[in-house]
Amino acid sequence: MAEVFDPTCSYCAEGEIVAAFGIKICELETSKVYLFKEQSHPGRCIVAHKKHVGDMNELTASERAAYFEDVARVARAIMAAFSPDKVNYGAYGDTGHHLHFHLVPKYKDQYEWGGVFAMNPKEKFLSDAEYDEMIAKIKANL
Repeated sequence: MAEVFDPTCSYCAEGEIVAAFGIKICELETSKVYLFKEQSHPGRCIVAHKKHVGDMNELTASERAAYFEDVARVARAIMAAFSPDKVNYGAYGDTGHHLHFHLVPKYKDQYEWGGVFAMNPKEKFLSDAEYDEMIAKIKANL
């Protein structure tokens, strides 16, 4: 059975570790939702499972279904809030062994349309007020 919590993991420990790249929006049934600070893709979020598992196959079928419902719920909120042409999903974990998905809104004729998204292009950061506004839009659609 997988650990439920790892104090060295950014998604488990939260605080300064996760604040380096994300702002917590809320918690859903099985997940924690973060706004990715780098906003080259307006509305980009991370949906991290609450349990410290490294792969979706470490979850039971019902846990996995509930987690994917959380991922879909956040994607629907992003679609409603920002009207992207597509939401891309990325789940890697080569170095961060905690199940999480990057939900990356893509917009035609804009940054990286038609290609794989950069993990952290470090090109667009916002003011606290702009982050708060984005978070409010996402929460209103959850």
